[in-house]
Amino acid sequence: MLLLELAAQGLVQGSIYALVALGLTLVYGLLRILHVAHAALFTLGAYVGVLVCNATGMPLLGFAAAMLASGVAGVAMFRLAYQPLLSQPPFVALIASIGLFVAAEETFRLIFGASGMSFVTPFLQGQVVLPGGLQFKQAELAVMVSAALIIGLLGWLQMRTRIGVACQATVSDPKMAESFGIRLKTVRDLNFFVGSALAGFAGVWVALLNNLVEPTMGSVPSYKALAIIVLGGLGSVRGTLLAALVLGVVEAYGTIYLGNVLDRNAIAFAFLIFVLMLRPQGLFAKR
Repeated sequence: MLLLELAAQGLVQGSIYALVALGLTLVYGLLRILHVAHAALFTLGAYVGVLVCNATGMPLLGFAAAMLASGVAGVAMFRLAYQPLLSQPPFVALIASIGLFVAAEETFRLIFGASGMSFVTPFLQGQVVLPGGLQFKQAELAVMVSAALIIGLLGWLQMRTRIGVACQATVSDPKMAESFGIRLKTVRDLNFFVGSALAGFAGVWVALLNNLVEPTMGSVPSYKALAIIVLGGLGSVRGTLLAALVLGVVEAYGTIYLGNVLDRNAIAFAFLIFVLMLRPQGLFAKR
């Protein structure tokens, strides 16, 4: 029973990791940029979601506002910070991204204070007992269901719609795609908006599960997301999703069986190092 409960908790955490890391993978797959500042959009979404929910008492409006704010901010980051650097070596954009992330953390601290912020009336806090005796918070079940629905929808859009085909063509051969009438600027803006909106969505869920938002809450998810996209194979959406779930489960088991030796975050990176020693290309990537 304990093993099953740990696996279930790992899937909850893995669903959150997947939402954050998916946006990072979309950006890397399109532009080969390690978008570290993506974690700042995660924090922005959390703040916006809490503020709107507290002001209106409407959780759905809070989620919508968080996704919109994070999406718009992500597009702004791309246009102002990354677009002028696309002709430069990749490490230049990485340095710019790290600078953006640090600046965003300090901005959150100045605007909202360092002590953090909470929901006045947290929602989805009731317990649900599933067959077999597994217990979840309503919020934990909602995280898994919403993550599965969103990821499924994105997969359908990518494979079955013109804009999805356009995105894939832009990744494979940007110049050829442009010659066929695909607007690279539009595709890139859309890519950043969707990935950033997912980060904001995940930020609200984390704020709800912990009932706390603070300026530095994006630090650990940023490192975890980078670890996940490496584990899954850089640029692989399917690999990222699988790696996120695997990492969540590994952390859940490791916290119980290795908690006296390593903390939760150390377990994640120890697992990353171990995997890369055996498979440098990642768990789910081809050589």
